[in-house]
Formats: sequence, structure tokens, C-alpha cells
Amino acid sequence: MTLLPVDREGLVEPTALAAAFTEDTVLVSVMAANNETGALQPVAELAAMAHEHGALFHCDAAQAVGKIPLDVQSLGVDLLTVVGHKMYAPKGAAALYVREGMALEPVVYGGGQERGLRAGTENVALAVALGTAAWIAAAELADGAPARITALRDDLHQRLAVALPGRVRLNGPEKNRLPNTLNISVEGVLGHELLAAVGQIAASTGSACHSGTHTPSPVLTAMGLDSARALGALRLSLGRWTTPGDIETAAAALTRAVLASDIHVQP
Repeated sequence: MTLLPVDREGLVEPTALAAAFTEDTVLVSVMAANNETGALQPVAELAAMAHEHGALFHCDAAQAVGKIPLDVQSLGVDLLTVVGHKMYAPKGAAALYVREGMALEPVVYGGGQERGLRAGTENVALAVALGTAAWIAAAELADGAPARITALRDDLHQRLAVALPGRVRLNGPEKNRLPNTLNISVEGVLGHELLAAVGQIAASTGSACHSGTHTPSPVLTAMGLDSARALGALRLSLGRWTTPGDIETAAAALTRAVLASDIHVQP
């Protein structure tokens, strides 16, 4: 297995993929969108390159499906993963797109369920829920949901930047990312401490906690961010029911928590 590096924005560079191919390369797997920064990978370009070298291409689109338009034909992928709970279906349902003509070895032998790839009784309720969630998401995409969410996300970013001048740093690309994702670091504040001080906001940090010790996110570290900035990261995600009022509330609460932290650390 060869792991590909990413640039400062968390994107796989096509030149890095080109340099990684060997005569033994059979599969390239790249996520459509990063789950922490929302960075959108150049999937179509990478898939075309994989095919030029005789390899198959799999795309993990769990984070992207339902948030941006996706077309397996335009992307040119051979395999694509969809996860239900990322687009408001119940947890436990997922789907794998398999390009016509591809032959896969079954995960579980013995039965003809799921086109012979996984024996065992299907959970029909979850399958229907996944399909319904996809139908609703497609309708919302056609109705302009990405633009609405993008405007709210950028409003949140702007409010924080104005309230905390010179201290709010965006992690990941400014443009080429999911409409609902805002990953920022606030200088002088640790992400997990900030999140703990804001009880009315459900968000996540850019660090992992092991036995009380916080370590920087591998995603942000791979992007070349220093430890202080990675530990200060906060991922703010918007959703279907986010309102302008929610944005105002979140910005005000985060600002109060940061300013209160500043007072606390004064000698």
C-alpha cells in the first residue's frame, strides 16, 4: 500500500499520484471530500490517470453525497461508496456503486442477496430509508441548497473574523470545499477547550484525545500545519436546518468563549 501526500490545502496532487504508480498498482482510492476540512479532491482527473495506468479507481464519497452534485459517469470512477447517515438516513445503511462490467469477489459467500456480493437477509427498512434520503437530497440540490448553505457558512466565518481580528485562520481551501464545512483555528486558544466552553454548540475539534492527552489531527498534520494551529482547530458543520439565527448565535457564543479565555490566561 502506498499513501499519497497532500498539499497545504489537503489536496492530492496529480503529480504525486503519477509518481506513485508501479506495475503492481491495481487500485487507487481517494475520498471525494475530506471529513475535517471539506476539501474537494480532483476525482475526475485522478480517476482518468488511474485508468491510463491500468488501475481501477474507487472513490469514498461518504462526506460529499447529498451536499454537492455527484455523477459517477462524469467522475469516471469504477467504484463509489455512499453512507446513509451523512445525508440524514439512519445509521447502518450504505451503498457501493459498481461500474457495469466489473466483477467483484463476494464479501460473504453463500447467498444471492445484494447481487451475490454479500449473503444474508437485507435490512429492507434501512435500504428504503437510504433511497428516500437520496431522493430528498437530490431535490434539495436542485433547489439551490448548496448556495444557501455556503452563504451561511461564509457569514459565520466573517462574523468570527470581524469579532476576533487577525486570529481566525481557515484550514483547507477557501473555495474548493464542501458548502457546509468551516474548519478554523483561533490563535491562542485550544480547540477542545474552546468547544468545552461553548455548551450550546455541537462541533468537533481537529485533535484526538487519548487518555486525556490531546494530539493534533493527522489530517491537519499531513497538510503541514504546525502543532499549535492543529490543536486549535475547530470544525463547524452546517446542515439542512441551519438558519441565519443559528449562525448569529454560534458566532456570538464562540466569540464570548474566546474573549473569556483571553481574560483567564492574563497574568
